[in-house]
Amino acid sequence: MLLKNLDQKCVRSLNGCRVTDEILRLVPDINNFRLALRAIKLWAKRHGIYSNTLGYLGGVSWAMLVARTCQLYPNALPATLVHKFFLVFSQWKWPQPVLLKQPDSVNLGFPVWDPRVNVSDRYHLMPIITPAYPQQNSTFNVSASTRTVIMEEFRIGEYSAICSIIFAVKEFPIVSC
Repeated sequence: MLLKNLDQKCVRSLNGCRVTDEILRLVPDINNFRLALRAIKLWAKRHGIYSNTLGYLGGVSWAMLVARTCQLYPNALPATLVHKFFLVFSQWKWPQPVLLKQPDSVNLGFPVWDPRVNVSDRYHLMPIITPAYPQQNSTFNVSASTRTVIMEEFRIGEYSAICSIIFAVKEFPIVSC
């Protein structure tokens, strides 16, 4: 109802905080989510794949991937979530979209991501769909080459020594990221 009678620019400007609120509402344990997200974002930055403008994933995309992992493993500790993150997304069947929830049935006339209706949405290579109406693909800049790099990093992450150590220890401290 907040969006009723707003123009598209206003809706887009409100979407960031609405998406963040919705992500936090959809994860089973906010503290585990936050700690796992900090670890994944630090990993992504160190591996040079944290940049929406360069065709990689931006902050909200990483948050949604970690949130999806939290949904799949609701009782997992952050260390296990990091390990499962790599396991899940190294095997994800892209371009199958990552959804934190099914799209709302709300229709206020704003464009939403829907490959059945929007031809351009069919060509998105790594769709990660925001959970708040109007649902959008947060990874529209991902190209075939950046997707290949991201997927390779996921595969390396799954079998990396650090992931094995984290999984063996079960819990780990994260210094400021």
